[in-house]
Amino acid sequence: MKYNEDTRVKIPALVHFTRLGYTYLSIKNKESEFDKETNIHIPTFHTSLNAINDEEISIEEAKNLINKIKATLSSDLGIDFYNALIKNLEGKKLLDFSPDDKNTYQVVTELPCKHNGDEFRPDITILINGIPLAFVEVKKPHNSNGIQAEDKRMDYRLSNKNFRSFLNMFQIMVFSNNLPYSDEENIPFQGAFYATTAEKTLFLNRFKEERNDDLHITPINEQIQDFIFKDTNSPLLKNSPEYKTNISPNTPTNSIITSLFSKERFKMLLRYGIAYVAKTLDTGATKLEKHIMRYPQFFATLAIRDMLENGGKKGIIWHTQGSGKTALAYYNTHFLKDYFQANGQITQFFFIVDRLDLANQSADEFRSRGLEVKLVGSKDEFIECIKSTSQSSSGKDSIVVVNIHKFSHDSIAKLPDYGINIQRIFFIDEAHRSYNPSGSFLANLFTADSNSIKIALTGTPLIGAVYDENGNRISAKYDSKAIFGNYIHKYYYNQSIADHYTLRLIREDILTTYKESLRATLQELEVQQGAIDTKLILSHPSYVKKLVAYITEDFKAHRFQGDIGGMIVCASSEQAKAIYEEMKSNEFSSALILSDNSTGTNEEKKQWQNAFKKGEIDFLIVYNMLLTGFDAPRLKRLYLGRVIKDHSLLQTLTRVNRPYKDFRFGYIIDFADIKKEFDKTNQAYFNELQAELGDAFEEYRSIFKTQEEIQKDLANIKEVLFGFNVKNAEEFSKELATIDDKQELQTIRRALQLYQELHNIAKLHEYEGLANLFDLEKIHHLLSIANAQIQALRDKEILQNAQDMDAILSLALEDVKFDFKKIDEHELAIADKFREQLIKAQRELAKTQDIKDPKFLTLKEELQRILSKKNIEELTSSEIEENTIKLLELYNSIQALNESNQRIANQYEGDNKFMRIHKQIHSQLNLANTQINHFLLEVKHQVDDTLLNNYAQINNEKRFEGYIRDIVKTCVPQLEREQRQNIASLVAREYQNERNFS
Repeated sequence: MKYNEDTRVKIPALVHFTRLGYTYLSIKNKESEFDKETNIHIPTFHTSLNAINDEEISIEEAKNLINKIKATLSSDLGIDFYNALIKNLEGKKLLDFSPDDKNTYQVVTELPCKHNGDEFRPDITILINGIPLAFVEVKKPHNSNGIQAEDKRMDYRLSNKNFRSFLNMFQIMVFSNNLPYSDEENIPFQGAFYATTAEKTLFLNRFKEERNDDLHITPINEQIQDFIFKDTNSPLLKNSPEYKTNISPNTPTNSIITSLFSKERFKMLLRYGIAYVAKTLDTGATKLEKHIMRYPQFFATLAIRDMLENGGKKGIIWHTQGSGKTALAYYNTHFLKDYFQANGQITQFFFIVDRLDLANQSADEFRSRGLEVKLVGSKDEFIECIKSTSQSSSGKDSIVVVNIHKFSHDSIAKLPDYGINIQRIFFIDEAHRSYNPSGSFLANLFTADSNSIKIALTGTPLIGAVYDENGNRISAKYDSKAIFGNYIHKYYYNQSIADHYTLRLIREDILTTYKESLRATLQELEVQQGAIDTKLILSHPSYVKKLVAYITEDFKAHRFQGDIGGMIVCASSEQAKAIYEEMKSNEFSSALILSDNSTGTNEEKKQWQNAFKKGEIDFLIVYNMLLTGFDAPRLKRLYLGRVIKDHSLLQTLTRVNRPYKDFRFGYIIDFADIKKEFDKTNQAYFNELQAELGDAFEEYRSIFKTQEEIQKDLANIKEVLFGFNVKNAEEFSKELATIDDKQELQTIRRALQLYQELHNIAKLHEYEGLANLFDLEKIHHLLSIANAQIQALRDKEILQNAQDMDAILSLALEDVKFDFKKIDEHELAIADKFREQLIKAQRELAKTQDIKDPKFLTLKEELQRILSKKNIEELTSSEIEENTIKLLELYNSIQALNESNQRIANQYEGDNKFMRIHKQIHSQLNLANTQINHFLLEVKHQVDDTLLNNYAQINNEKRFEGYIRDIVKTCVPQLEREQRQNIASLVAREYQNERNFS
């Protein structure tokens, strides 16, 4: 028996379709029954037209209608065909969306799509009323290149004009290699994915079932099953153990088929789950995109229906940032319109925001999806709008976008005339903000129409204050569900990350040297200026100059990864203006966007934002702007210069979480703790979040890649690359050429990609043997080599999971949990003292500039030993006191070591390179400190002078070391040749390491 994708996946899937009520249609000897240009099965189409339209339609009329369908397929992505599908064509329904459901559901296999000599055959084609509306492409598990094999094939099909008419008919496409989803892959590689058609490249979505009780699977009809076996020439398959496994409804392929193509599901997705979105190109022209409902949007829609059927009038949808809440509102304008129309009610939709920029953005989003939008400009205009019984002037579906501040005591809906039954639906965006029950705006919202449906949308938790029915504050904290109702549906950040709709974040601290420099500048300004507003100090040229220098150098180091953009979040408008002026002196373009119009009109700000999205501007410099609602996938580095609290914190951070190219993370570069305790604010917010959400809190915390995960990644990179000559690209290429194991090559590529992403982390923490391994420019070249070798082996077996990563000790305080259970004041004081001493020891340890010094390693191990004795929260008061004393002793020892190192560095004009060299020479040679300093300082001066005049000297490592040997020989000719060579090697290595970090 054949053991391939047909027998393992396709045939079991065909049989599974019949369990959902589909008829298997053999295409053998029936070529004449299919229209060649559309693949519509003419006999089924004809009989179904009669059934769903409840009238006699001749075969000629049916064929004439097929010709009309052909004319709709030439429109952009088949929009005319789709409109005919969900409405009618020439007054005839093509599909029956009524509860009676008179549709005919069929599946066929290998139905050829042919035109002008080109052909492709989907494994399974799904037809309703003879019209091919979906297909399923399958691969056997662990196929070469996984789902990417099908994705690349689809890229070709989409680019081939001979296939465009067929592809414009298919509303849903499924691709599966019958494996569970892997969270490790940055691109869809294994699992079952769905998409709708596109111009060039498909966007593959995961589907994770949430409502199994809604699904009904009937037993297999043995006679039908046997017919499928015979028709596919696989009679021996029936009794094979593999088939018994693969026919399970729970396989990845069969699961997604059930979720998407159960009859009611399929109809709902066709009618409400497709959106055509007009995107503006750089040229000003518009391009149409076709989107399909994501599964959280689908289940949220069903949850809204459940709420309404249970008599509910309000509720909260918590879908994390980047999950498409505006799109969800759009889909529901159609769904809820039909829902209430079935009950004889006319709907009016309102989208409520709390900021003007969000109103404009939301209006644009709805217009791009084809809705008629009324953007309310005044309170009087809204009064007129809310009292009206009609929204649309064109007959199109419509929505009103209104700022909450436009609600007033007079904006109250009146009873409709002539018995018109109107149901108003309010979508309340960003419901975690600005909706104070004691204020008038929220009260006006609720009194505008007491019978309205209120659906609150939020991407962050709802935390605020509790008020009674009269608006009196009754406690410090509250559950906003008291205002907007219970949760209708939730979709947390961890789910969005796993589904690749959003990226995880990495928070980067700034380098200690820069941090100390900036802090010193702040302190100096405070001394000079005296008691003065902090925002003026932070906008002082001395501070801004150093800040901008760091930002531009950091951005420059990462720019080659792709056409990325940066955002600088400023502490004040004064600082923003100062940074903007300073940025003019470097190579990067920038735009200044403030909340007022002092630097540009609203139209100019919009133009700058669009230019940034297109890649025409490198940096956006903002204050109190664009921290919510601004979506620019290329924004990947956010420079955070102010402490942001409460819900605004996560909203700001997630500006960089949109998928973009091959990025796996968004990056937060944190300057805020220079003056504020960012981590403390962050932890306080998370503590508040935990109290609000309980168990769900841990799920939400996955927004950040943890320090422990980063350390494991870095340890794995070092292990993977061990033994390879990564400093010589030519040798590295030869080494990879000897590897024919695709799994090993993929692991190497992953390590290189991950190092590229975590370069700053390695640099910041000086991970031994890794931080100085190579610079970003070289790693880009090494990645190209690895990719080329993998491409050469694409016909080999798919890669397997990478090996487990070893852990590295973390000294970061954010990994240490303090949860002292004693509450006696004396014991609490001891605990606080312990924490304070631990912080001091850790910070002093982090200052050390010679991390290879045996004394440093001993002290580091001692700190590790103290922390590993016992879980800190389990320590008794006496143990805490004992360890506090040890930490004090440890701190004093670390401080003494750092002071000694600094004294040596001072002898070399503060150059820590030569402090480390001096110490190593002193430990290896029987020379006095003064003697070492005499010649080593001269070596330093000569090397520095040479590099100042000819920096390229350092690029040739062997020649550079030989040059230093000559200098050392001149300075200390009395030393042995081997001793001089050793000194030259130490000097050359330090300079090379510094170059790699520059």
